[in-house]
Amino acid sequence: MSWVTAGVVLALGCLVAAGIAAITTDWLPPLGRDRVLRPRLWGYGALVSALGSGVFAFLGPFRGPDIRMAPYVLSGTAVFLVGSALQMAARRPGRPATPPAS
Repeated sequence: MSWVTAGVVLALGCLVAAGIAAITTDWLPPLGRDRVLRPRLWGYGALVSALGSGVFAFLGPFRGPDIRMAPYVLSGTAVFLVGSALQMAARRPGRPATPPAS
């Protein structure tokens, strides 16, 4: 295993750990803690982003230049962008609860 692969695995592992911590305990890493209003949504976004990054990295550039891997690379990028959109949505306030109609 090369140093680059080990670094990517470590970074993705840290992102997954932060996502799980945000989902289960509402804890966020200190870097963007003041901006995030919904930590659980941020955690789900972190998990989806880590999944997309892993698919992109390990089925794309680390496998070598092969055109057959293009669908995996594009799908990994799309999943990463969905996770990033979830993390950005976590910075916005949620909808207010509406009382049930009677």
